[in-house]
Amino acid sequence: MSILWFLLIGIAAGWLAGQIMRGGGFGLAGDLIVGVIGALLGGFLFGLLGLSAYGMLGQLVTATAGAIVLLFVLRLIKR
Repeated sequence: MSILWFLLIGIAAGWLAGQIMRGGGFGLAGDLIVGVIGALLGGFLFGLLGLSAYGMLGQLVTATAGAIVLLFVLRLIKR
């Protein structure tokens, strides 16, 4: 069941990051990929900063922050 929540949070985080970065969503599969990679990246970055998030909302914030960083880096590389 936890993998299902991880995927749902990844989809939501990918969609939110796309909206925040004004690039729009990437469809269900694209949002899932961006969100899941963002969740891993966000967890790593939050760990480096000594931050921790608890609960579903905290996981969503962490994943969204990581997805925003991921989209920012991808857009820098794309240029």
